Amino acid sequence: MTTYHRPDSLAEALAIRAETGALPLAGGTDIHPLRTARAAWGEPWRDAVLDLSAVPGLDGIAETPAGWRIGARTTWTAIAEAPLPPLFDGLRAAAREVGGRQVQNRGTIAGNLVTASPAGDGIPNLLALAAEVECVSLSGTRRLPVADFLTGYRATALAPGEIVAALHVPRLDHGSGSFVKLGARRYLVISIAMAAGVIALDGDRVATARIALGACSPVAQRLPALEAALVGLHRSEMARVPQPAHLAPIAPIADIRASAAYRRDAALALLRDLLAGFAP
Repeated sequence: MTTYHRPDSLAEALAIRAETGALPLAGGTDIHPLRTARAAWGEPWRDAVLDLSAVPGLDGIAETPAGWRIGARTTWTAIAEAPLPPLFDGLRAAAREVGGRQVQNRGTIAGNLVTASPAGDGIPNLLALAAEVECVSLSGTRRLPVADFLTGYRATALAPGEIVAALHVPRLDHGSGSFVKLGARRYLVISIAMAAGVIALDGDRVATARIALGACSPVAQRLPALEAALVGLHRSEMARVPQPAHLAPIAPIADIRASAAYRRDAALALLRDLLAGFAP
């Protein structure tokens, strides 16, 4: 029988995590399907579960002097409905496309990140936002960029005994975000490819560009060459910039949803659509 823990304080949760290595659970929208899939193949679920739903301080969005703190247990619905500035428009758009309404009401931003699926809709947006992950354990707190937190396909730098407590997004003056996604249908679908971007303007010219692709590599990737090529351009010129050479960091695979060649072509089209959305 699976051991099930439901602590009501962070200190208790960290103690249980350190002692047992129990798997943290928040919304459960990834863990429960995984458990069901294992059972269907006759593989019993033996991992201890650490239910974080009663731990205070792990949800909600707060503005800080440095930016914003998004609690790990904050749901997609909460993000979509929060009065956030244009910097978060891409993340909020992704929040409205993660599964259906039931998943959005239960699924959490940290759960999407820790699952580390290449097709996780939140991850390219967090990369474009230059977000950092706050990890806590009995030995203290550390923060690391999302790009360093993701170490491979469904793999992260979360250490034994650690729990993700929050995401931190720094301020970016005059920044706005966007997100585009390609799937076999509009909703309730895993992405074939997706692109997220954050652009900061100085007047009508690009001062800062952060562009990321998802579902096209073992982990979502920023595109530094494309970002550099955009800086200084008038925002009406951005959509013509993406070229095949800018896709060098990605490594699309062929699967039941699309061929590798289709993903690469789709990624280029999505980037152009993404950047066209920032035009006047």
